[in-house]
Amino acid sequence: MGILGFLVLGLIAGAIAKAILPGNQGGGWVMTLVLGVVGALLGGWIGSMFFEGGLANFFEIRTWLLSILGSLVVLVVYGFLAKRSHSKA
Repeated sequence: MGILGFLVLGLIAGAIAKAILPGNQGGGWVMTLVLGVVGALLGGWIGSMFFEGGLANFFEIRTWLLSILGSLVVLVVYGFLAKRSHSKA
């Protein structure tokens, strides 16, 4: 999968993760989409480590599920860290 396909995958996965996990994580949609790209990277890493296959093909369901899972994890962690930093200030 090329860089452009990977970016599109991450942007869509971030939007889906935001729809699944609504709330006030801060940063708005732009940050959510950036976190989606990071989540897609994390999902690919998880896939390569545990399921012997990362983000190989754009149109495979495994690729999408791993990207969305990674985006959810990154979004939860970011929301937790954002809350902690605001509560200390």
